[in-house]
Amino acid sequence: MLQVDITAQSRSDFGKGAARRLRREGLVPAVLYGQGSELVHIALPNHDLDLALRKSHVVFSVSFDGKTIIAKPRDIQREPVKRYIEHVDLIIITATEAQARNDEAVADIAAAVAAAEAAEEAISIAAAAGEFDEPVAEATPAE
Repeated sequence: MLQVDITAQSRSDFGKGAARRLRREGLVPAVLYGQGSELVHIALPNHDLDLALRKSHVVFSVSFDGKTIIAKPRDIQREPVKRYIEHVDLIIITATEAQARNDEAVADIAAAVAAAEAAEEAISIAAAAGEFDEPVAEATPAE
């Protein structure tokens, strides 16, 4: 399952200055909401979050204040030049939604592997047929 366990810290200070302090400490400000619950302000570890967001259809198991909540990323705000993560919105999902996202991710991976294998097979068939044996003519400089 493409579920990433991540430990968050609750945060009570807000604003530009507080967000900058968090980023200097290697944390990313985030909010967690949905499923009829109150909006929760949290801070996530930057490195773990960045690695997790590289996966498609990722599901987070966010642990904070003694509870664990399953969530998915809804909005990711990145700095436009340096591309580091500035803020993340996470939306709470159910276990069935998490399983559906996992199934989508597995299907995407299987399709990519099948496409790579088909391309490799087409290249090997073309090489066996001798289509790549002809020497490439060298370009002569224009006079």
